[in-house]
Amino acid sequence: MKYVVVSGGVISGIGKGVLASSTGLLFKTLGLRVTSIKIDPYMNIDAGTMSPLEHGECFVLNDGGEVDLDLGNYERYLNITLTRNHNITTGKIYSHVIEKERNGDYLGKTVQVVPHITSAIQDWIERVAKIPVDDTGLEPEVCIIELGGTVGDIESAPFVEALRQFQFRVGVENFALIHVSLVPVIHGEQKTKPTQAAIKDLRSLGLTPDMIACRCQEELEVATIEKIGMFCHVGPEQVIAVHDVNSTYHVPLLLIQQKIMKFLSKKLHIGEISQEASVKGDKLLSKWKKLTTAHDRSFETVTIALVGKYTHLKDSYLSVIKALEHSSMSCNRRLKIEWVESSDLEEETKVSDLSKYHKAWHYVCQADGILVPGGFGSRGIEGMIAAAKYARENDVPYLGVCLGLQVAVIEFVRDVLGIKNSTSQEFDSEMPEDIASVVYMPDVDQVKLGGTMRLGIHSTKFVEDSKWSKLRQLYGGSESVLERHRHRYEVNPKLIKSIEEKGLNFIGKDETEARMEIIELKDHKFFVGTQYHPEYLSKVLDPSRPFLGLVAASAGILDDVLAREDLNYKGEF
Repeated sequence: MKYVVVSGGVISGIGKGVLASSTGLLFKTLGLRVTSIKIDPYMNIDAGTMSPLEHGECFVLNDGGEVDLDLGNYERYLNITLTRNHNITTGKIYSHVIEKERNGDYLGKTVQVVPHITSAIQDWIERVAKIPVDDTGLEPEVCIIELGGTVGDIESAPFVEALRQFQFRVGVENFALIHVSLVPVIHGEQKTKPTQAAIKDLRSLGLTPDMIACRCQEELEVATIEKIGMFCHVGPEQVIAVHDVNSTYHVPLLLIQQKIMKFLSKKLHIGEISQEASVKGDKLLSKWKKLTTAHDRSFETVTIALVGKYTHLKDSYLSVIKALEHSSMSCNRRLKIEWVESSDLEEETKVSDLSKYHKAWHYVCQADGILVPGGFGSRGIEGMIAAAKYARENDVPYLGVCLGLQVAVIEFVRDVLGIKNSTSQEFDSEMPEDIASVVYMPDVDQVKLGGTMRLGIHSTKFVEDSKWSKLRQLYGGSESVLERHRHRYEVNPKLIKSIEEKGLNFIGKDETEARMEIIELKDHKFFVGTQYHPEYLSKVLDPSRPFLGLVAASAGILDDVLAREDLNYKGEF
């Protein structure tokens, strides 16, 4: 097993996740099997109870693990399926060690950060790195480890020490360290001092970088690269310039230009790769190049209004953005997202800030399609309902994800069924069940919040008379689909019959056929809602079908997309 650690210095949010994913992708293009681990130094057990505004979106895995958004990057780039154990947090490690101590596993020893916590981290990495994550079912050959936060932070100290020990445990020929640093441009001059200081900190902790990836808004000058090499004790070929590019999908190609794999292959003693695996890797690289080149040449734009409640931090909707990007690339369109804070669409804003109200509605009305993503809590709900009503009444393509499905149902029940005060029991716990559009799922814990939702991958069956459905056609006419879930509430079973009689079709149901999973309007360009989160399974070379439908309908090419011969569910196209 070869281990490549990606750490960061100077500032957080520097792009370690994209660099780690891109490096993993390049190992795959050589024909190797790759897995990935993310280390998060926070005390939380997982990302499930954190606000999206605090730490970006919470990504959900097949096994129901609520994890850091970077695991979504790994799955999208590497086309792998990770587990909750691929996300290591301080909370998980300490819980694990304390549980062992309570069980008497340490035989009366004084339990300390070194060696007990650091050994637990190393054991965890070695154990999880061996879990098969791709369709071959074989043990991975390369493990990319991203160390979250910034080296030097007090909370990441045990992990840094564990990795220092780990390089000798696995052998230096099986361990490489890429440190991502920042080269700011001040008054037109590229400054290397922050990088020099970051590397000095790293060395003082016992880790020596094999490569330094320098993030800069412009291409690095040769003199800057040579200076970093000289003062950071590495050769110029070990300094990678990662400047800003059109899209993050260009980063792997940027790394290829700088011969990163030539150095890493030599450092890690990567031997002979079978002809079959090598050919598979070459095919992957050519597909990637073809997709990014085609995207660069596309000129027509598709505009999607994203009506959400966490729009101040774009990372809150990272998987949604990526799913839209994958779909627009597949449709050969440039994507433009108009960010609309849902509360700005409400009547209260009309009174308090008229210009903000009109600006928000201008974005919604000018957009080619409308997307209402998931979320929790009552703030901004009336704005989302207003956006769903506008889309339904004006034949504007609409996709509602999780909460987006629920607000579409609430709007329909109010406006078409005539139950004017109907809402979700999430927003009004006193709402009588016979008129509530959305109710608490009976099998979900209403007290404990951590890890108690309906989580992970579940099957959704299409109903028999749904062959007309545009979404079902996008799934290749499949009888059922496997998608990831994260919700506590469901459409009220008592209102299903009345809603369907008025024309809103529930075309997908869960395994028991009691829980509603997909809505679709028949005589509409594209009006779809999913209780599941399709964005979690979207891949660069295989876009999520509901998002593909929204983008294609918004671009006016849905019929062309549906006519594709290669539109097979679960296959690349």
